[in-house]
Order: sequence, then C-alpha cells, then structure tokens
Amino acid sequence: MLAILKFLFICVEVVLIFNLLIVVHELGHFLAAKWRGLVVEKFAIWFGKPIWKRTIGGVEYRLGSIPAGGFVAIPQLAPMEALEGKVEQSRDSLPPVRPLDKIIVAAAGPVFSFGLALAMACVVWFVGKPQSDFDSTTIGFLTEGGPGQTAGLRVGDRIVAVDGHPVKNFLSGTDSVKWRIVRSEGETIAFSVIREGQEIVIPSGWTKPETSGWRRPALREVQVGPRLVPGVGFVIRGSLGDRAGFRSGDLVTAINGEPIFDFRDIGPFVDANPGKSLAVTVERGGQPVELALPLPEKSDAPVNFGIEWGRTTLVYPDPITQVREAATSIFRMVDALFSSKSDVKAAHFSGPVGIMRLYYQIFENENGWRIALAFSVLINVNLALLNLLPFPVLDGGHITLAIIEGIRRKPINVRVLEFVQTACALALIGFMLYLTFYDVGDMFLPKRPPAVEKSK
Repeated sequence: MLAILKFLFICVEVVLIFNLLIVVHELGHFLAAKWRGLVVEKFAIWFGKPIWKRTIGGVEYRLGSIPAGGFVAIPQLAPMEALEGKVEQSRDSLPPVRPLDKIIVAAAGPVFSFGLALAMACVVWFVGKPQSDFDSTTIGFLTEGGPGQTAGLRVGDRIVAVDGHPVKNFLSGTDSVKWRIVRSEGETIAFSVIREGQEIVIPSGWTKPETSGWRRPALREVQVGPRLVPGVGFVIRGSLGDRAGFRSGDLVTAINGEPIFDFRDIGPFVDANPGKSLAVTVERGGQPVELALPLPEKSDAPVNFGIEWGRTTLVYPDPITQVREAATSIFRMVDALFSSKSDVKAAHFSGPVGIMRLYYQIFENENGWRIALAFSVLINVNLALLNLLPFPVLDGGHITLAIIEGIRRKPINVRVLEFVQTACALALIGFMLYLTFYDVGDMFLPKRPPAVEKSK
C-alpha cells in the first residue's frame, strides 16, 4: 500500500512540475496578447476534451482531460487549428495586427521560459544542488579487452580532456567524458590524462553496440567507467563502521598501506582477512586519519559495515552560471545533431514521455526536489531556445513570418499560411510520436547485446 501511495505521489509531482514549465510559457503568450490588444479565444491548461471551462471577458478558460501542457488560441497570430482546434471567428472578420505586435506576442513565451529558468536557478542557488563525488573524471574500471584498456588507459588515470576539450565530470552534461566520447568524430579519441603527476595523451579506438530498429541508434563507447569514490555517506550508529570510528564525509584513501581508488576495491581485502583487522587510512578535513576496522570470522553472508558509500554534497552555483551552462549544453547538442560526422541523431532526443519518466526517476531520489529544480533550469532554457528556431508553428516561426510581413508591408496570403502551418504542425506531431516511440522502448525493451562495431 505504501509503495502504491509513493508511486501516486511521485506521479503527481511529475505532472505538476512538467505542466508548470509549459503553462508559464503559454502564460507569456497570453499576457502579451492581452497587452497588445490581440484577440484571445482560449487559454487551455491540458489538452483533450474539456472537463471544465468558463468564458470570462471573451476568453474561454478550460481544463483539458489529458494532463500534458496547454495552449493559447490567438487566431490573429497564425493558423493553428491542427493543434488548437477550429477558431470561433473568421480571420477575415478580425482586425489586422501589426507585425511588431505579433513579434512581441510570439517572443513572450520564450521570455517567460527564460524568466522561470532564472527564478528556479535562484532557488537552486539558495537551497543547493546535490553533487555526488562518484562522478569524478578518474577512471575506476575498464572492460577487459575493451578499446580503453587496449589503448593503454589505466585505473587511476584522471582524464582532463577528450579530443582537446576539457572535461569536468564523467557522466553528466556536455562537459563530461561520456559526452565527448559520444560527440567524437575521428577514428580515434584522444584522452589527455594525468598519470603519476604527468599529463600524457593516449589515442583510443571505440566501439558501438549492435542495435535493432526498435532501439535508439548506438553511440560510441570506450568501455571505461568512473572511480566510485570510497567516500562515507552515512554511518549507522553501533555498526562495525561506527565502532571503528568512521564518520560521514570520510574518504578512504588506503587499506593496509595500499591505495584505494574505488569502493569496490575494499571487497578483496575483506575476503582475504577474515577475523583480522584492516588498517584503514581516511582523509578527514584534509588530514589523514588512521582507523582499525575489525573483521568478523569467515562467513557465507556478506559483511555489513553499516556504511552507506558515496558522499553527496550541496553546491550553490549562481543563477547566471546555471542558465549559461544550460544554454551551452543545448547549443552543443544541436551542433552535434546537424554535424554530418556525428553519431548523435534526432532519435537520441527525448519527447514528453521521456522527460516525464526522467522526472519520475529524479523524484525517487531523497534530494528529488533539489535535483528537479536544477534539471528544470535546463528544460526551461531548452524550451525557450528551441521555440525560437525559425520553423513555422514554433514561436521563432511566428517571428520570422511577422518579419517577412513587415518587409513586404502586407500580410502573407491566408491560404498559403494555413497550408504551411498545418503541414508543419503535422510534421511536429509526427516528430513527437517518433520520439515517443523510442521513449516507450526505453521503458520496456530488454538490454542491448554486446558491442560489435569498432573503429578501424
């Protein structure tokens, strides 16, 4: 019962935050249209058949039955029947609108999305964003016989750049080792690593898993992973770890005088020394501390030290940095999408289903709201920038058409406009369904087979 309630509660959280991002964007269009005197027929939260509606001041406010975003019907802006339904008034009967007013109304949505991103970034700046020390750039493991190991990469190497691009972490964002591997275009990938105090460059081959048409296209792999830092996140009172003197925040650096890079390295020492005591060196407050960890006699049951591994600290990036990094990530992803040498394709992007699923996974974390706020900064900036693309149906398309109208000094033919808008709306719907196909596949399809395609 508790599991069901938790599931329902997380679903409500996901729906609320996802819809907040869309509704605020549409609210920008609505307020700008009212300000500039355009006719607003509908302001809808959610799509589908209305479960509630009321007309106030000539505007029909409605709540739909499909909890996924919303829309504002502004017939003077551009024909949008494919997405918003038939308009109540003929466009011929509506007063003309200046191109400048159309530009202001179209741009207001992205402006509100940027504003929400900045507001959320301010909250993150105040409450903090969780950052795990598991995501370092130090190599913690390599697949036996994989491209990375074959090239000469070693456990303990700290990667500082990939193909000349500096990296900040292993897995997250477009400043990561993973992204730079995926984004590489050559037959080899150059890793700049720090080993024994010296920086060396190691060119590595890569491999790609074999995939079927039911899955997203495969991306390059070097088959290396991050060091899972042996940091102490939590110690249970009265446990072996507590009695040995471990504290939250400790970092294990050596056992019996041998350096430790990964908490998985602790297991062999435990297996080899039943009934003995391990000399554990931890870093605490920047200083080394020696601890003695007694081990029980050999048993088939795993040893429970009462230690939760993995330290999570809160970082407080300023709002401008957060928004700038989000924008940089989006520009890099779009650049990769349109590069002829890149393996990144449209199928690697996520649609609404994929984004909501990711929000669900985020809210399962104990720091879910903090992570969701930080992630929402990225989504809002994404929503703003992508909507500014000069593609009909999108806000950037409305702005482009208004500029053309201003240059021509007369409106674009309504029939031509209807045809273009409808065709582009259908293309956009098709693209969303295309992404949803892969989003659903990620949820239900089994894992991929081993990698077979390799660089030459």
